Amino acid sequence: MDQNGIEIPLFPLRTVLYPGGPLPLRIFETRYVDMVGHCMREDLGFGVVSQVESHEQERVALHQVGTLARIVDWYQFDDGLLGITAVGETRFLLKEIRRQDDGLNIGRVDFLEPEAPMAVPTRFGPLLTLLDNILTELEPQYRFIEKNFDDAGWVGCRLAEVLPLSLEQKQMFLELSDPLKRLEMLMPLVESLRA
Repeated sequence: MDQNGIEIPLFPLRTVLYPGGPLPLRIFETRYVDMVGHCMREDLGFGVVSQVESHEQERVALHQVGTLARIVDWYQFDDGLLGITAVGETRFLLKEIRRQDDGLNIGRVDFLEPEAPMAVPTRFGPLLTLLDNILTELEPQYRFIEKNFDDAGWVGCRLAEVLPLSLEQKQMFLELSDPLKRLEMLMPLVESLRA
């Protein structure tokens, strides 16, 4: 199947979703309730793209690299709103956007090659220990996530999503395609957070 020029519904957020990461959402806008229903009926994913930080409120700009999300659980909150948990799958490059009559954005995307599995070099042992401790604390949020502490890409993405980084930093780590470079860049950030 050709992975280029595919149209998917978009969910712009002020967050970054990484492949293999969880995304809990409260859904209340009609266009997104309809989108979730369609995705669940047809077993389709939707694109999560982070918004570019800007002081201009007129128009929301989106980053070009996002992640396809697949719904793995849904529930209703006490206030009647729909809740879902999605998991990130494949990164994509956003080529163009069109808006439906209901306000839902549809993106034409090219899917990016997944990162090849790669062992975590021993020098990143402190990052593994930190991540293991954090994920133990966040266990309920990660119950749908298959753990893979042996893979450098998985470890780097989990650290980038849980550490208190800016939206722009998180986006930069999503756009990186080199798992070892991501870990190299995370190491000094972790050390500065500990200091």
